[in-house]
Amino acid sequence: MTNIIAWLVLGLIAGALAKLFYPGTQGGGILSTIVLGILGAVVGGYLGQALLGSSSAAAASVGALSLGSILFAVLGAMLLIFLWGLLSRRAV
Repeated sequence: MTNIIAWLVLGLIAGALAKLFYPGTQGGGILSTIVLGILGAVVGGYLGQALLGSSSAAAASVGALSLGSILFAVLGAMLLIFLWGLLSRRAV
């Protein structure tokens, strides 16, 4: 049960910070922010661990709450916002 709560807290923090730092407007409410943060933690943790071998990145991918894991989760969430923008862009 505590792992689920940790994922939700990490997701909320990371998703909110990613939406705050990423330029432009992103829609969605608190649920989409949490999901974005959780997916960002998984993506950021995986990429950070694969590219840097960082233990903080590994902590983000399992939902641990630390400054490093939040940083990787926010970076992963920002990457997801960017990719979603590319995929949802309409051709003019």
